[in-house]
Amino acid sequence: MKVLFLCTENACRSQMAEALANHFFGLKVQAFSAGIRPGKVHPLALQVLQELGISTEGLRSKHLDEFKGEEFDLAITLCNSAKKHCPYLPGTRKSLHIPVPDPAPKGTLKAFREVRDLLLLKLKEIFASEGLNGHKGRTA
Repeated sequence: MKVLFLCTENACRSQMAEALANHFFGLKVQAFSAGIRPGKVHPLALQVLQELGISTEGLRSKHLDEFKGEEFDLAITLCNSAKKHCPYLPGTRKSLHIPVPDPAPKGTLKAFREVRDLLLLKLKEIFASEGLNGHKGRTA
C-alpha cells in the first residue's frame, strides 16, 4: 500500500508518520510525506523517532508538487490546513483526515513524544482497518 501523509510544513507530524509507517509497517506499506508550504524538519521530531530506533536518514521536508502525477492508495491529512488545501488528490484511491495536534508550538520533548505515540496508535488503527496488521517484525 502506497501512502502519502500531508501537513502544512512537512516538518513534524507528517515526517513522524512517514518514518513510523515505514519502520513498523514497511513490509506492507510504502509511506511518503509532503507539505503545502514545506519548511525544515524539526529536530525534536527526529529525536523522538531515534528514541525508538527509527532511522531518520533521508527525511526532509518536501512540497506536495514533488508527488504530482503519482498514484497513492491512501492520502492522510494530519492538519486542518492540509485538509482545506488538499481535499482531493488526483490518483488517490482513498483519503482520510486524521487531525493530530502540532507539537511545534509547545516545543517540548514531551509534546513531541505524545504526538509520536498518538500517530503510532492511529497508524495501527488505520492499517488494521485496511487489513494490514503485519509489520516488519517489530513491536508497534
